[in-house]
Amino acid sequence: MSDSAGPEETRDVPVHGVGPWPGPWPDGEHWDPELLAHGDTRNVVDGYRYWKMDAIIADLDTRRHPFHVAIENWQHDMNIGSVVRSANAFLADTVHIVGRKKWNRRGAMVTDRYQHVVHHPDVASFREWASGEGVPIIAVDNVGEAVPVDRADIPERCAFLFGQEGPGLTDEALAAADAHIEITQYGSTRSINASAAGAVVMYEWCRRWAR
Repeated sequence: MSDSAGPEETRDVPVHGVGPWPGPWPDGEHWDPELLAHGDTRNVVDGYRYWKMDAIIADLDTRRHPFHVAIENWQHDMNIGSVVRSANAFLADTVHIVGRKKWNRRGAMVTDRYQHVVHHPDVASFREWASGEGVPIIAVDNVGEAVPVDRADIPERCAFLFGQEGPGLTDEALAAADAHIEITQYGSTRSINASAAGAVVMYEWCRRWAR
């Protein structure tokens, strides 16, 4: 089933993206007949234009990076969707929602369809998963003895844990982490939101490890 339909497009004149496939259709199971016929206005890179959504996910799964992203969800935080979008952009393995299962998907801009997202009811269950998988948890918060991300030891396989806008990570989450890192700031604000912090940290991981 295609996910091409949306409020930002019309059948005849796409607002963005590409129109119907010009000329004879290409061969291959990954092509979406509806998109080939009507155009593709999804927010995907050019290499995935006209592909079926399942085919895109399958291709991403062959090359996902070995880092995970987790975010505590105990308030109604608009940033979670943006974190998911950044996780998709930097090709994270999985996004883990810790706490409330329901989260605001608006900021994800449909990228959650292509990104693996799992739920853990609390910090303890997330810690149990990480321990079982041998994945160290790295808390991202400017507290205590946190090491600046540009100087921190960041392993190739890990899970970055982010907190909520304002209060940051809970004491339980900080205690569950194997390491603590922070993003150096230079202005008057005490913190940046989780979506901005996530993008910075994921980019730093990719700068070191992405091939």
